Amino acid sequence: MLNRIVVALFFLCCVLLAQARAETIYYSIRQMGFDGEATLTLVGPQDYKGLKTVLITFKAHGTNFSDEENIYVDPVTYKPLFVERDFSLSVFGRGKVLEEYLPSKGEIVITKTVGNRVTQQIIKKAGAVDNIYGFIFRYRKEGSFQIGDVLNMSLPTKDLKIKLVSRSVLKIGGKSYDSYYMQSQPGRYKIWFDASEHKWPLRITGSIGFINSVMTMTGYDLSVCPITTVKE
Repeated sequence: MLNRIVVALFFLCCVLLAQARAETIYYSIRQMGFDGEATLTLVGPQDYKGLKTVLITFKAHGTNFSDEENIYVDPVTYKPLFVERDFSLSVFGRGKVLEEYLPSKGEIVITKTVGNRVTQQIIKKAGAVDNIYGFIFRYRKEGSFQIGDVLNMSLPTKDLKIKLVSRSVLKIGGKSYDSYYMQSQPGRYKIWFDASEHKWPLRITGSIGFINSVMTMTGYDLSVCPITTVKE
């Protein structure tokens, strides 16, 4: 009997270790005629191309566009390691993009596939760079949320500073949220975080995918999601 209990507990532990709480945040997108809906999901740990990563997914869909991204970030810094993007946009057409971040070489390798045409671009950039969604999840996890906080945000083609400016009430869909407001300088991004323990990113404005957009939270979901190992 004792052996059966031990075995049962062992398998229960295995099941618990193989699962994590995934978080999905739902958004509406409004701007430049590309209105639609989006989801931002923190999936959890993933093995990808021989590396331990954390997977963040972003999916946006509208009448004349779609943009789906798998963003593999470093588990500690939440800096991007790989980004896979499938896009379809009336202006740019349909295609795939793979971004490989190689800070040890000071390079970002971007491979774009449209139909049978494959092109590659190499951006020289010293050190690790940021991804807006990786930045948001990292700040939610370990940020101090003190008014006046100034953080560096290093993007592939531009370096920014982003400051926690104020705390105010943000109204969304008839509901009022106590929120923190961050703004980058130069003014590329504005982010409002819920001031509760969840620190939901309530609104994100700026360059998102291929267009400048306003994303406003419409809901969220916390669910148990199996963590799978991605096979190459």
